[in-house]
Amino acid sequence: MIESGGYVRDVLALQPGARTVARGWVKTRTEFPAHYFVKLNDGSCFQDLQLLVEKSAVPEEVMAQVTTGACLSAEGEIVPSAGKEQATDLKVRTLTLHGAADPASYYLQKKRTTLETLREIAHFRPRTNTFGAVFRVRNTLAFAVHQFFQERGFLYVHSPIITASDAEGAGQMFQVTTIDAANPPRQAGAVDYTQDFFGRKTHLTVSGQLEAEIFALAFANVYTFGPTFRAENSNTARHLAEFWMIEPEMAFCDLDGNKKVAEEFLKYILAAVLEKNRADLEFFQQWYDKQLIPTLENVVNSQFEQLTYGDAVNLLEKADRRWEYPVKWGSDLQSEHERYLTEEVFRKPVIVTDYPKEIKAFYMRENEDGRTVRAMDVLAPRIGEIIGGSQREERYEVLERKIAAQCAGHGGDPASYRWYLELRKYGGVEHAGFGLGFERMMMYVTGMTNIRDVIPFPRFPGHAEF
Repeated sequence: MIESGGYVRDVLALQPGARTVARGWVKTRTEFPAHYFVKLNDGSCFQDLQLLVEKSAVPEEVMAQVTTGACLSAEGEIVPSAGKEQATDLKVRTLTLHGAADPASYYLQKKRTTLETLREIAHFRPRTNTFGAVFRVRNTLAFAVHQFFQERGFLYVHSPIITASDAEGAGQMFQVTTIDAANPPRQAGAVDYTQDFFGRKTHLTVSGQLEAEIFALAFANVYTFGPTFRAENSNTARHLAEFWMIEPEMAFCDLDGNKKVAEEFLKYILAAVLEKNRADLEFFQQWYDKQLIPTLENVVNSQFEQLTYGDAVNLLEKADRRWEYPVKWGSDLQSEHERYLTEEVFRKPVIVTDYPKEIKAFYMRENEDGRTVRAMDVLAPRIGEIIGGSQREERYEVLERKIAAQCAGHGGDPASYRWYLELRKYGGVEHAGFGLGFERMMMYVTGMTNIRDVIPFPRFPGHAEF
């Protein structure tokens, strides 16, 4: 009787004598005088399953097609392995070839392929060791995000992809339109967006925060987790045009409460990956970052340091080194500054608060000093800023003034924020939230240095394949 079948991870857990079926794609095939060893993987775990195929068990014309990349099913019995890499093998009784892969043209062979090359064949890179590990970690991390918030009673909100609001005030947004670019309708010389699909100018969202605030002021604690878009013409290893963001919003919450949740959240999701993806992390540590696991464990086990922006600037000004980007009050902290604080001064994550209002977004609550806002950035060793957040401005008159100033500077329409202001007018309350870029978190957890290698289908200038 067949006891189990399907996922390689389940087959690997079976004891000798068990009959089972395994399915997957061939990594390698090695021939010996009387038998073959075939490495099989289906992505369910890092370790390959070794098939022991006696030449008398499978027709020669079938085995000739069992090459790297071929898809097959194998039924047989678990036996002790004679090799050192695994405890057991699957001794094959019957083998079914579902799809062959011509070794003369198949992209992946028994050799290392560069990450740059794999980006050009993204439809096959999930079959490699590196990307199998990347996307297993991504799955665990995404599930842990939901677990953290659901266990604490947060409501999951699907924020809109198409919006008329610019949460960041940056102006670098993808426009959504059905207007014929070659012959747009015009009024008084300008494009008449009242004739567009939505009757107004709309864009792909840069953040779900503003919409999440609507729900926070009805459900108290909510979070979004979805795609966001930036039309920055940045062709670097740290930028994507499409990426995923996690954004909780909490009513009856101030900056102190926000810091507490952010620290608990970061530790929770890292602990989940350390527990469930140890083999994947060990692979990344071997090939990509020699200090990966100790770095992640340090974050989980540390009490985060806390200091104000002013104190951080003082420490940086006194540092015995020359900065590529000079430090002074009013300038934003750069990666070199953030890493110095986390890696050399405190040797653990740091939460920096109370930034100058000129370098932060309009929705952040002003402090009583008139110079700073109740913002926070969580900085982590090796990467710098990993979470950004703030207590939101709940005072109607102050927010109205800040929206007017933003729109004057970026050409926006204050009327598009009417609903956002009305949240403060009718039953407003202090509230706070933060955002974490999922792909930046993935880079941190895996040690990968290019953000295009931690998302299934990267979007960047000149590239929108698949």
